[in-house]
Amino acid sequence: MHHDDAPAQQLPRTARTVRLLTSGPDDPTATPVAGGWLLDPGPLTVEHDGEAVEVHRHGWTSWSPTGWTPIGDAPLRIAGDPDRTVTADDAANDTPDRHEGNGAVAVALADGRVVLLGAVGLGLPRAGADGTRLWGRTEDAGGQWFLAVGDEAGVFDAYAAQLAAHFGSSPDAGSVSTVWCSWYSFFEDIDAERIEQSVDALGDLPFDVVQVDDGWEEIVGDWMPNADFPDGLAPIAERIAARGSRPGLWLAPFICLPDSRTALEHPDWLVQREDGEGPIVAGHNWDTHYWALDTTLPAVQEHLTDVFRAVVGWGFRYLKLDFLSAAALRGVRHRAGDRERVYRDAITLVRRVVGDDVHLLGCGAPMLASIGVLDAMRAGPDTASFWKDDATVPDPSHEGGLNGLIGPLERSWMHPLYRIDPDVVSFRAGAGTLDADQRALLADLARVCGFRSTSDPVQQLAPRERADLASFLGHQPRVRRLDRYRFAVDERVVDFRPAVAEARVGREALGR
Repeated sequence: MHHDDAPAQQLPRTARTVRLLTSGPDDPTATPVAGGWLLDPGPLTVEHDGEAVEVHRHGWTSWSPTGWTPIGDAPLRIAGDPDRTVTADDAANDTPDRHEGNGAVAVALADGRVVLLGAVGLGLPRAGADGTRLWGRTEDAGGQWFLAVGDEAGVFDAYAAQLAAHFGSSPDAGSVSTVWCSWYSFFEDIDAERIEQSVDALGDLPFDVVQVDDGWEEIVGDWMPNADFPDGLAPIAERIAARGSRPGLWLAPFICLPDSRTALEHPDWLVQREDGEGPIVAGHNWDTHYWALDTTLPAVQEHLTDVFRAVVGWGFRYLKLDFLSAAALRGVRHRAGDRERVYRDAITLVRRVVGDDVHLLGCGAPMLASIGVLDAMRAGPDTASFWKDDATVPDPSHEGGLNGLIGPLERSWMHPLYRIDPDVVSFRAGAGTLDADQRALLADLARVCGFRSTSDPVQQLAPRERADLASFLGHQPRVRRLDRYRFAVDERVVDFRPAVAEARVGREALGR
């Protein structure tokens, strides 16, 4: 089924049309910049004279479907699971009938050129394409647009440079490369003794960060240590620091579960539905739904200030902030306005409280709106302990090794903006269904991204597995991009094309 002729009436009627000529765009607002042109804000359509054969959809959050798709295929999106769309993409702007995503779009033409249209600003920018044109619009007043045509690497690099110039650079981006976290070892089944034993078992392995993941808190939304940490978390942070690593901690600061004290005692703190029928459902996890905090409320800002002063006071210098897009979902807030600006104000508050020397990693976060505030960003779903299953094919945001590889690979152009986190690599054979080749491919992706993390219970590794982990952590290779999906890693060529083809064939088999 072909989707390269989206009805014109679905696009903004007031959009101005820009023709891309050999000499550049025929738009009086076009300002030449390095690698392309900046165009004035406002909805627009760009017409080109080529034949588009592929389209690159950029997803809104860390988990949103992202990547290249043949122009005649069905749009890349989360299909058939509205609850997951709320959790992992911008459900308010989902477009099942056309190739459209958030922030930027690119098309590969039959003659080898790539045309890119990308937003340089906030306002919930949407960008899409069909066979003959690209378009951009914003939900709220947005910034300029960047337009480029040329080779693929060149146009994406030029766009990244414009984003960096607009949003600024992350304060602590280059200081973390290797991370151990507790999640895939124990999930939420953690206590003080188990974490202390795990920290001690790391021995002399060179981890920049040792991170305590979900399971330490009373309940999601109430960010105090639970009864399994009777002495609190400060002794654990001290133990991690004593081995020479940054103490790390997981939080989901902008959400709360319905049974949390925060939700029960402060229902007025929650983002409300536009129909007045209670709080919005901001997503689904922990076998239930969760609410979103209204971060425009002074009381919520005070609450967040107290939370982050506390965790920094316990000694944590690396914070993984999860489910962040809840702060930018559509709903009724104390202060109305651009919901991406609301989100950016919220993470800027966190940055101001913790300081520039605390490393902030975003997850489930709006990608463009986080630039210049967060230091690192998850760029795909959880890798988990399996390659794929029936649920992962129609839902590219679903956990699994294959989906966890595709997202960071397709967003490798964003590396200059913050460190790209491809999630963990496992060295423990038999811990899941990943085979040796699949584990090796995920390890090479981590090398390409320059962010190497694991969650293996090190005390359970065989000597050979521990040696492989030590080698992985101790050597950051020279990486050079050869083309879209091939990289030189030291003297080896790593080819991700078979994995990309596997994901694409799976979607085609379902008629997507």
